[in-house]
Amino acid sequence: MFDLLWLVIALPLLGAFLLLAVAPFLQGSLKAAADKHGHLVGTAMSALSFVLSLVLFFALLGRGAEERQVGQQLWTWFETGSISVGMDLLYDPLAALFLLLITGVGSLIHVYAIGYMEHDARRRRFFGYLNLFVAAMLTLILSANFVGLFLGWEGVGLASYLLIGFWQHKPSAAAAAKKAFVVNRVGDIGLSLAIALMFATFGTTDFAGVSEVAGEASQDTLTALGLLLLLGACGKSAQVPLQSWLLDAMEGPTPVSALIHAATMVTAGVYLVVRSNFIFELAPIAQTAVVVVATVTLLWGAILGCAKDDIKKALAGSTMSQIGYMMLAAGLGPAGYPYAIFHLLTHGFFKANMFLGAGSVMHGMDDDVDMRHYGALRKAMPVTFLTFAMGYLAIIGFPGFSGFWSKDRIIETALAENLLVGLLALLGAGITAFYMTRLMLMTFFTEKRWEKDVHPHESPKVMAVPLIVLAALSVLGGVLLLGDWIKTWLEPVTGTVEHHEPPLPAIVITLIITAVVAIGVAAAWFLVGKRDVPREAPQDVSFATRAARADLYGDAINDAVVVRPGASLVGGLATFDRVGVDGAVEGGSAAVGGLSTAMRRLQNGFVRSYALSVLAGALLLVLALLAVNLA
Repeated sequence: MFDLLWLVIALPLLGAFLLLAVAPFLQGSLKAAADKHGHLVGTAMSALSFVLSLVLFFALLGRGAEERQVGQQLWTWFETGSISVGMDLLYDPLAALFLLLITGVGSLIHVYAIGYMEHDARRRRFFGYLNLFVAAMLTLILSANFVGLFLGWEGVGLASYLLIGFWQHKPSAAAAAKKAFVVNRVGDIGLSLAIALMFATFGTTDFAGVSEVAGEASQDTLTALGLLLLLGACGKSAQVPLQSWLLDAMEGPTPVSALIHAATMVTAGVYLVVRSNFIFELAPIAQTAVVVVATVTLLWGAILGCAKDDIKKALAGSTMSQIGYMMLAAGLGPAGYPYAIFHLLTHGFFKANMFLGAGSVMHGMDDDVDMRHYGALRKAMPVTFLTFAMGYLAIIGFPGFSGFWSKDRIIETALAENLLVGLLALLGAGITAFYMTRLMLMTFFTEKRWEKDVHPHESPKVMAVPLIVLAALSVLGGVLLLGDWIKTWLEPVTGTVEHHEPPLPAIVITLIITAVVAIGVAAAWFLVGKRDVPREAPQDVSFATRAARADLYGDAINDAVVVRPGASLVGGLATFDRVGVDGAVEGGSAAVGGLSTAMRRLQNGFVRSYALSVLAGALLLVLALLAVNLA
């Protein structure tokens, strides 16, 4: 079965090729059929990839722990001197879990998109882009070396640009796509420099090869590698300071938001850090930087979620925060790696559930995204309400739901490794409970605030079925922790180490976390649930609220630190080029031209002029001789 590993990538890539490169050139009835049924092709390719991933997972599950690493060499990509890079695949316990998440949740999003994009004239192209996105992410995950990972990394960047800006007739969507592309290129510079440094230091970029010789590198080199990899992860996973693109990316269709936030793009940074554990464990400075960035981000995103009235942007801030939890766990080393991946998986379930639920709400509310225009939707949209509620209970960490098991373990590990970081993560859990309860109250409870011509209604079955499946996974995802299964499963990749004991017994920490969550829920109830929600956002608010509405001035900071200085630098260079460089070149040519014009007047072709010149020269010579003799 493992010989078919390449098909996991090839199937969605084939779907993208057929929908984007073949279908546009068809004629007549074939073209009409491709446009009409192209979405079925895209969905089938993703679903087949999931089935194959599931079969491969059970095949790997049947092997012993020491045999759960399968490589597949496809061809030599390029070779120069002593350096050879192959198009090689690596399938191990870490890749297996990611494959199930990407293809499984990705396929549910494809099914949902059949209904969501039903009336879009460019639906075939949309599904082609979805297939391209999935294929790129699978390439990133299955590559056996950092160069192949970078190929998938850039493919994900391209696909996100195409999907975020899919409705390019909207200037805001086009601007959001460009912003996501540019900000991610900043992170990509970090990853590309890290890969170049690996070539220069180790002579290879294979995961196994770098892991074997990483200990021979200097501490400065390892620190530089870790920080460069972190920069790449910050771009893809929207971590501070490269987080500004994520909320704007909500301009894309809702299935895109779900795919980016739950199954693909933002998880890539977490994967990169965990996969590169052999570097970070030897570079404590870089590992500490991961923890600091993650802690800042989990609070940053949570604060944004408290002030957003756009339902998708509130969920986007939540994603930033939850990815911060995963990065935090990854920065804690072997003690945290399994829980980073565990939370990544459970988050994939409940966040996809809630994003698709938000799309269902928008579908019933004439594409209105403002929660201040919702209210009392639980009766009008019962399926959406119940499934969304399962995701809500999971993300706040309600006992028994998937997020309870994964987030609690991260906070518990953080408290054991660094008390301050653990307390900040605990604070983040309380804020999460507040803003998610606020979202639930404003959308499904409180008083009705609909426009007169809006008639909320439940989504069609093709959209409801994925919601039900994801709701079930949001509830049952915690089974991955039974008997510390996920920890044992990932040991061949992440290793194992004795971690510090938490300051309090685990049950006490769980009770404290639950109490903090309850405080967050109660605060939202008293501040939102028991008050009238105005249809327009109040302007007479605190500085903290204004700052959160403005994304904590992230764009303003970028403008002040990067954009305006960069624009000034480029403007100065352009002026220097125009005045200095062009002036010197053009001035020199003008001087030569003027001199040649003057010289041409002496060469006019008249004999009398030449005779006069000879006479003048002779007179000058005679005068010079007389002057010498008289002296």
